[in-house]
Amino acid sequence: MTRIALKVNGQAVERDVAPRRNLVDFLRDELNLTGTNVGCEHGVCGACTLEIDGAPARSCIAFAVACDGASVRTIEGFDDDPVMIELRAAFNAEHALQCGYCTPGMLVTARDIVTRLPDADEARIREELSGNLCRCTGYVGIVRAIVSVMAARKSSGGGR
Repeated sequence: MTRIALKVNGQAVERDVAPRRNLVDFLRDELNLTGTNVGCEHGVCGACTLEIDGAPARSCIAFAVACDGASVRTIEGFDDDPVMIELRAAFNAEHALQCGYCTPGMLVTARDIVTRLPDADEARIREELSGNLCRCTGYVGIVRAIVSVMAARKSSGGGR
């Protein structure tokens, strides 16, 4: 076991962790943060996407011990985030979710797109989403939701 200390959703956490324990299992089993989903367990589907030190990352292929000293933000940590609030409303309005399994990871990726690439066109948005698989929506509503948030932020002066 290895002792790790990290911040999870702004809270300091210290735990003993097996060296090969992946971050998603640590978060789900040790901290009861079950919003991050486990899909392929190979870093391909994006269901486990969260933020590590402010950047989207696949938590199924990140070892918890490798995150010692890091700041981790799960979907639960975005409750009061203004961009995430806009995205959730847009996903609802544009029917960008169906079964919901991919939604937490998709929202984390969408937030990154909105904040990092505020001038992205539809082709670039689709490219950025390529690491997040959705079997239900066909991506049309997801892309429309992201585009609508970007447009609203630009018109209100919040896009930069």
